[in-house]
Amino acid sequence: MTLPAATLDHVVINARDDMDRAADLYRRLGFTLTERGYHSLGSTNHLAMFGTDYLELIAVPKGATSGRLDLLDYPFGLNGLVFGSEDSTVTYNVLSKAGVPIEPPVEFTRPVNVDGKPHDARFRTVRMKAGVVPYGRVYYCHHFTRDLVWRDEWRHHANGTVAVVRALIVEPDPAKGAKLYADMFGAEAVRDIEGGKAVVIGNSRFDILTAAALGAQVGDAAPDPEGRPAYMAGLTFRTLSLRKAAGALQQGGIEGVVEKDGRLIVPAKQALNAVLEFVE
Repeated sequence: MTLPAATLDHVVINARDDMDRAADLYRRLGFTLTERGYHSLGSTNHLAMFGTDYLELIAVPKGATSGRLDLLDYPFGLNGLVFGSEDSTVTYNVLSKAGVPIEPPVEFTRPVNVDGKPHDARFRTVRMKAGVVPYGRVYYCHHFTRDLVWRDEWRHHANGTVAVVRALIVEPDPAKGAKLYADMFGAEAVRDIEGGKAVVIGNSRFDILTAAALGAQVGDAAPDPEGRPAYMAGLTFRTLSLRKAAGALQQGGIEGVVEKDGRLIVPAKQALNAVLEFVE
């Protein structure tokens, strides 16, 4: 049995019901955002598109009484890690046979305006069963209309970002946390690193660390766990130029940025409770 290839599709910042604040903040962080989208499932989003992956801000409208109200169950910050699927039916069938606790595919749409004309972007997702992932949402996304999502005009950012190269996850037992990914992608995708485990996902990786190991890397820039023993902590972005990224952060009035070991570190309190890093 051949497991799905490990490819990163996108990462998700949860804005709960305050998308206006999230969009303003991430624009000030130097990201170009797509216009606000409205999913048929009841959530809203903005995207920051990169080369082959992207960052999504997601929320429910203020005062919503239906739709994606599950987003209100999570704190602000990083709470979604999404892998690519070329065929969601095959992904579901293969992972189910491998014993991965996964739900059947769910299809939805989002209107998109391209060159002044309305279109419907179509997706199908395959999600982990409730309770499987203690620190957020992990799932696969199958794009039917990639041409409506990866548009070159949306890929240019003041901070120079071209890719997501790392996600940071805090887990008291990193080996236990890494087992799901070994089941999903094969044991060879998981490696030992200082303070935890790394899961290699295409051109990026997910580091599953203890809270102490995260603190050693980012110090006071770490997010507020809000009582959670396990949580998604932050992201590392590849930029064309650290100088360009620093200039964009300064222009946006982002405070407390630290340069350390060839990284620009943005405190989580300046990025909706997700620590952000920029590297060349």
